[in-house]
Amino acid sequence: MTQIIDRRLNGKNKSVVNRQRFIKRFRGQIKKAVDKALNERSITDIERGEKIDIPNKDISEPIFHHGKGGRREIVQPGNKEFITGDTLPKPQGGQGEGQGQGQASNQGEGEDSFVFELSRDEFLEFFFEDLALPDLIKTQLAQIMDYKSVRAGYTKYGVPSNININRTMRGALARRIAVRGPYKRRLEEIEVELESLDAYNPIHAAQRDKLETEKAILQRKLARIPFIDEFDLRYNNRIRQPKPITQAVMFCLMDVSGSMTQARKDMAKRFFSLLYLFLNRNYEHIDVVFIRHHTTATEVDENEFFYSRESGGTVVSSALELMQKIMQERYSTSEWNIYAAQASDGDNWDDDSGNCREILAKKILPFTQYYAYIEITGRDGQKLWQEYETLSQQQEHFCMRRIEDPADIYPVFRELFKRREAA
Repeated sequence: MTQIIDRRLNGKNKSVVNRQRFIKRFRGQIKKAVDKALNERSITDIERGEKIDIPNKDISEPIFHHGKGGRREIVQPGNKEFITGDTLPKPQGGQGEGQGQGQASNQGEGEDSFVFELSRDEFLEFFFEDLALPDLIKTQLAQIMDYKSVRAGYTKYGVPSNININRTMRGALARRIAVRGPYKRRLEEIEVELESLDAYNPIHAAQRDKLETEKAILQRKLARIPFIDEFDLRYNNRIRQPKPITQAVMFCLMDVSGSMTQARKDMAKRFFSLLYLFLNRNYEHIDVVFIRHHTTATEVDENEFFYSRESGGTVVSSALELMQKIMQERYSTSEWNIYAAQASDGDNWDDDSGNCREILAKKILPFTQYYAYIEITGRDGQKLWQEYETLSQQQEHFCMRRIEDPADIYPVFRELFKRREAA
């Protein structure tokens, strides 16, 4: 979710709850403005941000205060024009307060709406915020492909940037106490012995010299004990811990037959461009398989999928058979979340539409998490649409929508991939 940072200083009488309500209302206004902008622009404008205009009344925090109107008594100091007991008329509100409708005024002041610019990334963050692939974790995946770094105690070896100061100083203090202990105890004993000897008695002179020599040796040993030794150093230890990730694959099936006019192909490409952008921004590990078809289907790369000029007749089942073959060979249904999006104008070989429904119902839909079909046409549903419509009534994870012009792309895309609550 996009984070909004409130950099205003905390003032008295402004509670955290009010701040949270303000940010919630602010986010709602931005989301509303983004949705409005999406309905007014084409998908080719996705490379730019958007100017957001929020009314001034929606960016101020609520406060309790005396409103306009009512009977109020106010004590004014008076001046040469007014004296005690004079009644002052209320100031006239409405027009001329700096905003709103009406004629210009020669008095009053106000504030304009708050206008700011969302960058392209910020705009897309809001756009994709409530979209998600349905049932992504419905299939439990065990394959481990990623690692995360986690703390694992302390170690004696490492790089200077990982030194743990507290643990190192604690070790140094313990070492100094342990090493200095015997020397200090002997020094205390020597001090006691020296005090017991008579300083002027020549008999004790030899004993005193011996004790003084030993005392000096002990003091030098104490002085040589380092404050921090290499033995004391401790480093934060971090290990790489396997991190299970979900695996998903998206099949993109596009009809490039001769019945697909250039305008329809452009709309299909825009839909898949939006889908590809959505997948790349929201998911780190997801495979995308591109399939183009007319009478025959071919798996192609991203560049050929969007820019190839090949065309021909229409046999939609060729794409479905190729998809089912790729699923069997490379994407085991026990290890992968499988999704598909298909775009076509609905024109198909007469006897093939029923075959498409059979392939989907028996060989593909039982193994996929979600299948989205968009038909790009301004006509009534053809045979393929009718067959698919029967299928959509039986399979909850099969959704189909119709696109007639470029303005339908954004709403249809959001409807197909709107985040759904887990069942």
